[in-house]
Amino acid sequence: MRNVAQQLRSLQQSFDAFDEAAAGRLGVNRTDLRCLDLVLGAGELSAGELSAALKLSPAATTTVIDRLERIGLVVRSRDAANRRRVLVTATDAARAAEAEVYVPVGVAGAEALSRYDEEQLATILDFLQTARQVQEGQAARLGADGG
Repeated sequence: MRNVAQQLRSLQQSFDAFDEAAAGRLGVNRTDLRCLDLVLGAGELSAGELSAALKLSPAATTTVIDRLERIGLVVRSRDAANRRRVLVTATDAARAAEAEVYVPVGVAGAEALSRYDEEQLATILDFLQTARQVQEGQAARLGADGG
């Protein structure tokens, strides 16, 4: 169990190092990177949805969107159904950055996972889902405790 815990800690550190390198490559900070990742994943999000997902105030979220828009990675538009609602969408430049930075990770990951059979992949998937649930629960616990 100790070896698994140590490998998880090392994995988390490798994710952190990758995010830092990706942010540096794109010329953004880590919060901006998180925002961009959310927009890329969803295709389009409202400013309010981004605020909630990032756990930032609306003003702070506006600042993040401003920075990403200024460097050409997102655009804002008004929701046709609700003119007060602002939608944020990734640009072609953001999609190109995604292809440069993140697609190779997916390719390398798929290649690394190809050595496992379906039963092993099911166990890995179960472990990852369980680990995510544990992390989310602990994040909620810390948030409820006030940090």
